[in-house]
Amino acid sequence: MPLDTSTYSLALLRLDGRRWNELRRMHAQISTQPTADGSSYLEMGNTKVICTVAGPAEGRRAGGGGGTAGDANAMVQVEIGIAGFSGVDRKRRGRGDKRTSEMQMTIANAFSNTLFTHLYPHSTILITLHVLSQDGSLLAACLNASTLALIDAGVPMSDYIAACTSGSTSSYSSNDEAADPLLDLNGTEEQELPFLTVGTLGAGEKVSVLVMESRIQAMRLEGMLAVGVDGCKQVKEILDQVVRRHGKRILLESVKT
Repeated sequence: MPLDTSTYSLALLRLDGRRWNELRRMHAQISTQPTADGSSYLEMGNTKVICTVAGPAEGRRAGGGGGTAGDANAMVQVEIGIAGFSGVDRKRRGRGDKRTSEMQMTIANAFSNTLFTHLYPHSTILITLHVLSQDGSLLAACLNASTLALIDAGVPMSDYIAACTSGSTSSYSSNDEAADPLLDLNGTEEQELPFLTVGTLGAGEKVSVLVMESRIQAMRLEGMLAVGVDGCKQVKEILDQVVRRHGKRILLESVKT
């Protein structure tokens, strides 16, 4: 069933009641898995992800997900497990799934350039992601959850990687010049509208991740990217609040003891 986009121009509201530049509800926690070196739980709307980090540890894992590094640097490896009940179709993805492998490689490349891997030569940093629910912005949620888990693990990095999605209210075939950009698409919108995933470094405008698989007129791309970068700034503030809140709680606990 095609997505009814007529409400965009009439009420300036989307199907879930948000305006074009509003993020969905975002909730996150860190140190959720005591046995892991670093861990986090993140919700972006109804997309829910658990992330754990192991390492830096000496030696290399055979096989596994995407990973990049030289011998003088730590290798960043990513493994993504998508639960069969996470989506509407209840499709179980195997280890050789192409889309999952692409996400693993994208996340590994992003953090290989952000983490100070030169401090841990001949080591491995393993990021494991478990997707519990999918409702759009899956890659962005994985990147944000990985950032929090790596901070919890104490792995030094140059800055946060904050990510979100942005799209357009019109498809490529309609060629609507009055199409407006949208921020943080949900699952229904992603199925019908062109969108991209963008990740920035910190609160600036330096783009570290940009993935787009949809066809779009070039004149719309700049607006979509600008909205996405602005959304990443909002996400960064939320992630920073989560880290600061956790740090204050640890300080209060240490003072009491």
